[in-house]
Amino acid sequence: MLESTVSSNSVLLVGAGNLATSLGVALCGAGIDVAGVWSRTEESARALGERLGTFYSCDMNALPQADVVIVSVADEALPQVLSSVATLFPSSLIAHTAGSISMDALREAGCSRYGVFYPMQTFSRLRIVDFSTVSTFVEGCDKAATETLRFIASELRGKVYDATSEQRRYLHLAAVFACNFPNALYAMSAELLRRNGLPFEAMLPLIDETAAKVHSLHPKEAQTGPARRGDEAVMQSQRSLLDEELLSVYNMLSDYILKNR
Repeated sequence: MLESTVSSNSVLLVGAGNLATSLGVALCGAGIDVAGVWSRTEESARALGERLGTFYSCDMNALPQADVVIVSVADEALPQVLSSVATLFPSSLIAHTAGSISMDALREAGCSRYGVFYPMQTFSRLRIVDFSTVSTFVEGCDKAATETLRFIASELRGKVYDATSEQRRYLHLAAVFACNFPNALYAMSAELLRRNGLPFEAMLPLIDETAAKVHSLHPKEAQTGPARRGDEAVMQSQRSLLDEELLSVYNMLSDYILKNR
């Protein structure tokens, strides 16, 4: 474990999970001092702390002071963690990274300087995300807090936007439709192929091209397939191949496409 030190222009990471891992790597890569890492488990704290070459602990009282504290924990743990952070770091700018939680949660926890630092991306500890491709949405309790969070985000070389707590609720909801639901559909596709002795990897070029198209076309214009064409004969044939669960999904999405083509 490295020695704990107080540093200027520093960021403390409270949380060592999926988002914090990529964020920590990006901060270090941008030359921003990561003063320390906290996680509720020693294993997670050590894994990220050693990766970043910084102080780590599962005891929040042992953490060094820092200019900015970024809290990235599960939503259900956030109120309790924020309350502890507000007590231990009264002079720091404290920000959470939750897409669906209001900035008011920080004020209610007792933070005096606070904001939101929301990178809208899907994260995994095993796959480091390049933050230069990430859109980060910031909100601060005042102009100075907003500018500080905007500066940190801009140093990571991605796109930076201001967004209110109300706007961020819709961002998070839209992200569920754009990310979580398509991934569930990939899982359905993979299972359908597995049952019939076919590899899911055959779908990857199709998935990649579909995602690439919406960089230059509106999603409505990029839509293809039997529902987009109104090809009821093909749709009926495909329905006959599906079990009840997949049929309900097929019908719901096909009906949406038919109505909006």
